[in-house]
Amino acid sequence: MSQPTENPSHPCNLSDCSMMVLLVDDQAMIGEAVRRALSGACDIDFHFCSDPQQALSVAQQIKPTVILQDLIMPGVDGLDLLKQYRAAPGLHDVPIIVLSSKEDAQVKSMAFAHGANDYLVKLPDVIELLARIRYHSNSYLTLQQRDEAYRALRESQQQLLETNLVLQRLIKSDGLTGLANRRYFDEYLEIEWSRALRDQSELSLLMIDVDYFKAYNDQHGHVAGDEVLRRVGEALSVSCTRASDLVARYGGEEFAVVMPGTTAGGARLQAEKVRRTVEAMGIPHELPTPGSAISVSIGIATVRPVLNLQPMSLVSRADEGLYLAKRGGRNQVAVATDKVEVPLRS
Repeated sequence: MSQPTENPSHPCNLSDCSMMVLLVDDQAMIGEAVRRALSGACDIDFHFCSDPQQALSVAQQIKPTVILQDLIMPGVDGLDLLKQYRAAPGLHDVPIIVLSSKEDAQVKSMAFAHGANDYLVKLPDVIELLARIRYHSNSYLTLQQRDEAYRALRESQQQLLETNLVLQRLIKSDGLTGLANRRYFDEYLEIEWSRALRDQSELSLLMIDVDYFKAYNDQHGHVAGDEVLRRVGEALSVSCTRASDLVARYGGEEFAVVMPGTTAGGARLQAEKVRRTVEAMGIPHELPTPGSAISVSIGIATVRPVLNLQPMSLVSRADEGLYLAKRGGRNQVAVATDKVEVPLRS
């Protein structure tokens, strides 16, 4: 295997070099001639590979800013090698200067067609060789810097987007349960009300209250009470799986579920599912009788919005249903009746 050869007579620290030149040529004499031509350039690090079979791996190893490539070499077609560079990871954009023994328009055309960036008859004048190496290297480095800047910009934009999404979730989320908060509930209800008014579709709402929650808090403390609210929130999330439904903590021990495009019958089925799911958790409670479990009462309201109604009228009707469920003994579902004034709930 031919190892890349560095310029031993380089007068400056190689770590300061900004340009990396790889010469691939089977003739050691050409390698030495190019090395000498570049020896006075402090900004150029020179590497020589005399085995064209190893050229691709050497190039991937040293990451050159320009490749000087002979076309006629034993065992390898120089044009095929150009295509290999262009297909290799990390080498696709590296400038390639073809070194040829003669000025031939057809050979030039084929070299450019296979991925070459420039063409020189060897051995070129030192000044011209340095000028072309610097031109192509600087163009490549500028391209790399631009791409890196774009990558950094995209990463910053993605991080900003993710941060904004997190902030949006925090703004819309209840800190205890992780459900939508009251602010987002109001916004979502307004949006879905407008949609239902436009489409003349039905909109349903469940208002849910944890039964005897104050007594549970008084007996077990606020930490245990918070855990009950978290678990009830989880039960609601598990029960309400439609993407369009919004489960929210309305306030205190009260929750709400906005259900777009849902009939009264569908809302009742969903409410019963929620009630049973909470009851099945079996969280012990001493009310209404010793040995009872945490339960919820649920009020249901369904409307087809009209122009003279406001979204909060749906909340009022669902709240009426909730009052009826609690007055009827709790741990049950009740449907709001039409045009009934909502009584105060203790």
